[in-house]
Amino acid sequence: MTREVGKELESEAGQQQMSGTRQQIDKDVLKGKTGQEQKEAPVTKPVYILAIETSCDETSVAIVENGKIIRSNVISSQIETHQRYGGVVPEVASRKHVESITWMLEEAVEKAGVSLQELSAIAVTEGPGLIGALLVGVVAGKALACALDLPLIGVHHIAGHIYANQLVHELEYPLISLVVSGGHTELILMEGPGQFRIIGRTRDDAAGEAYDKIARAMGLPYPGGPHVDRLAQEAESEIKMPRSWLEADSYDFSFSGLKSAVLNVVNQSKMRGEAVQVAQIAKGFQASVIDVLVEKADRAVREYGAKQLLLAGGVAANKGLRSRLAERCEQLNVPLLVPPLGLCTDNAAMIGAAAFLKWDKQEFDSMELKAEPQLKLEEW
Repeated sequence: MTREVGKELESEAGQQQMSGTRQQIDKDVLKGKTGQEQKEAPVTKPVYILAIETSCDETSVAIVENGKIIRSNVISSQIETHQRYGGVVPEVASRKHVESITWMLEEAVEKAGVSLQELSAIAVTEGPGLIGALLVGVVAGKALACALDLPLIGVHHIAGHIYANQLVHELEYPLISLVVSGGHTELILMEGPGQFRIIGRTRDDAAGEAYDKIARAMGLPYPGGPHVDRLAQEAESEIKMPRSWLEADSYDFSFSGLKSAVLNVVNQSKMRGEAVQVAQIAKGFQASVIDVLVEKADRAVREYGAKQLLLAGGVAANKGLRSRLAERCEQLNVPLLVPPLGLCTDNAAMIGAAAFLKWDKQEFDSMELKAEPQLKLEEW
């Protein structure tokens, strides 16, 4: 059979198949609509958003379908690089992003099984974060959007953490989101999709930042949060630590005093030549942090009549916090929504999920988009 004849037969078969399909669609759509004009059912194409996250020390690229389905989510962590310094070095982080962003874009597209021509938009973390790290992602996102002639969507990093929950749960409003990460500790009231009202925030150290600082003082590896959490779970006793409740009606947080109390205990032990009781200190520190977070989240849920409590951010992976919040939400008869561990830390899938809010409203950014290290959530 010649190639031309083969094409004619394929075309004829395709037309017959399309005709049969069209007739079936007409029957399904018009069932029960006698006397009305017959119309074909509209075909809705999936929305594929390629998202880029480079706000700190993880380079990540993902493709998310309709804001809820992860087609790919590749992450390159820099933890081993920064461990030798005991924390993230901004210049080193930026250089690592530059080294990996191109091949990660290629890998995300390949794993998703989606061609570049099928993409609907490009999303990128606009802020907050480290300015040099953010710039790498923003420049890459703008270049790709320009090359493919696609809409560009700048995304707030914390909105991404919150909407990571949308990848595995259905959200119901109003809701309260407790965001706990290395740079943020906030209680956020959301009365509708993309509506953020911060009702409480940290006045000094964020919870995750305090975890890392006291871990470093006790000689634990970076990042310190998982090690403190593990030791707190294993310890049979604790060294009592203070709680900072602030004003009676305040939803704000403060962890600098708690951090200082831990450092004081550590220094006193060293001055006396005694072994630092690392596990007992970790247990006391974590109990203080969790007590304050849980009690303020509880009060916010009750005051604002929230239908759900969302936990978001890197510290959402903390087993002690997840367990205590689950117990309290069961008492309140309010669902606790927590992303799986792989979506708690920085990743691009959460950026793609949040970007769908802007896609839905057709709110796009121009090629003048800039990295904004102090980007405000309520203004996004």
